[in-house]
Amino acid sequence: MTSKRQRRRRWFEPIGWLTAALAILGTLGFAPALAAQGDTPLLRLYVLTCGYNHVDDVSVYSPGVDVGVSKDFVVSCYVIKHERGILLWGTGLNDGLIDKPEGITAANGNFHLSIKRTLRSQLAKLGIEPEDVTYVSMSHMHPDHSGNGNLFTASTLILQEEEYDAAFGDEPQRYAFNPAFYGKLKDSKTIRLKGDHDVFGDGRVIVKRAIGHTPGHQCLFIDFHKMGPVLLSGDLWHFMKNRVHRRVPKFNFDKEATLRSMEEIERFAAERGANIWIEHDAEFNAAIPHAPAYHE
Repeated sequence: MTSKRQRRRRWFEPIGWLTAALAILGTLGFAPALAAQGDTPLLRLYVLTCGYNHVDDVSVYSPGVDVGVSKDFVVSCYVIKHERGILLWGTGLNDGLIDKPEGITAANGNFHLSIKRTLRSQLAKLGIEPEDVTYVSMSHMHPDHSGNGNLFTASTLILQEEEYDAAFGDEPQRYAFNPAFYGKLKDSKTIRLKGDHDVFGDGRVIVKRAIGHTPGHQCLFIDFHKMGPVLLSGDLWHFMKNRVHRRVPKFNFDKEATLRSMEEIERFAAERGANIWIEHDAEFNAAIPHAPAYHE
C-alpha cells in the first residue's frame, strides 16, 4: 500500500515539458527553513550560484532540436551541513573569472561563461573556510563543476573510479577535463567508488552512480526531514525539456549508458518519492531559495 507521504510526492508524469515543470515547482515545498528543533539531526542544504553559461546554439544538448536557439544556464554549487561534517557538491567555475566581468568563451565560441561571485566568498558568508569542508564531490569533472577543486585539498574527495582515472590519467583533455583547476586533489584523501555511497553513514546523503555524461558521472540524493527527499541531477539532464524527452547531448561520453542512467535515476527517485533538481536549469534555479536561506 502506498503511504500518504509517497502519494504526495509521486509528482512526475511525462505529459509534456511545461506540465512537468509546473508539477515540479508546485510540489517542492522549498520555503526558507527554520532552525532544526529538538532531537532532529542537523541536515541543511545551502544553494550557491557558481557561474553562468549563455549558449548560442542549445541544440548541442538536444541534437536536431532547437537548432540556432540560445539558452541561459546557471552553474550551481551545494553546501550540505550534516552533524557529522560538511559536504560540498560541485565547486563551480574557477574563481579567477571574477577578474573577467565580460566572461570567456568555450566550446568553439558556443559557450559564454562568467561568474558574479566567487565560491570562496560565498562560503565565507556561511562561516566556512575551504579547510572546514569534510568532503568534496561533484557530479563530474568538467570545468564548470571542478573549477575550484584546488581549494579543497584538506577535504576527502569522493568520485567514481572511472571519473578519477579519467581526470588524473594521461589524457584528461580527451574528456574535456582541465587538471589546472583540480590537479592538487590527486594527493588528497580519496574515496573511489564503483557504485553508490552513503556519505555520512545514515542513509540521508547518498552519492548515486549515473554514468554516461562522463565516464564516472554521479548524482546526489538527500533525504530531508521537513521537505522530503531531493535528488541533484548533475548533468544527467541540463534542462526540463531534455528530461521529458530523454534527449542526450551530442558531447556525452556514452549515449547508451546515459539513457540507462536516466532510467535508473527516474526509477530510484520515484521509489523514494524524491524531487529531482536539475542543477543547470536557470528557470528552476531562480525559483528556489539561495544561501543564506537553507533547505532542511
